[in-house]
Amino acid sequence: MIEISDLRKEFILSKQQRKELNTKEKIATAVDGVSLTCQPGRIFSLLGPNGAGKTTTLRMISTIFKPTSGSINICGINAREKPQEVRKKIGFLTGSTGLYARLTPDELIKYFADLYNIPKDEFEKRKNDLYDLLDMHDFKGKRIGKLSTGMKQKVSICRTMIHDPEVVIFDEPTSGLDVITAENIIKLIKDCKKQGKTVIFSSHIMSEVDLLCDDMAIIHKGKMLFNGTMDTFRNDMQEENLTAEFIRIVNQSKNV
Repeated sequence: MIEISDLRKEFILSKQQRKELNTKEKIATAVDGVSLTCQPGRIFSLLGPNGAGKTTTLRMISTIFKPTSGSINICGINAREKPQEVRKKIGFLTGSTGLYARLTPDELIKYFADLYNIPKDEFEKRKNDLYDLLDMHDFKGKRIGKLSTGMKQKVSICRTMIHDPEVVIFDEPTSGLDVITAENIIKLIKDCKKQGKTVIFSSHIMSEVDLLCDDMAIIHKGKMLFNGTMDTFRNDMQEENLTAEFIRIVNQSKNV
């Protein structure tokens, strides 16, 4: 389970950043009072336009960023007080995470499995199951630096899931990928739900949200605009489809 209360993140702006943003403010607020709960066995989608604070929120949940204020509890553990314990519980997939180009997928996955102290027999089973799901057997011995974007994303997914995390965080997991690779990721997300994991993901692709999501939140400029179930969102829609309703909610907030 993920429980977030009144989460806030501020960044100190350098002189150059203030110039680029055309502002005199020395502090930028990326996330401003966000609260949400993600339940096991359900898929939660975090939506918002570019710069809304989605990635910052997910990075705070994954303990990459430390909140300025507010609380984060992962599986009952205070993430601010015990980040190392939380990291054992989560898997975090983002397109901006680097891979070791000189290693092979086999070498990289083994390295991360060793970090998590996964027993050899468990590791082999998990690795083979993930390789089967993601169709990775053909390139498992090739250097990562020589792999395509889609292949690299599959390696990232395998690294994210190798320790069988209770909580899985996906930051735009299918962005820029081919249809087949994206479909594999969709299947993985569905499998996580079936296994009773807590899943939170961000996406710009509303068809994915419609297909996968049980609960959702919309944020814009760091503030929460909607937080509830997909059924509630659909029942309260004033537009004909999810995309149009999302745009309406975001545009409405600009006039408040």
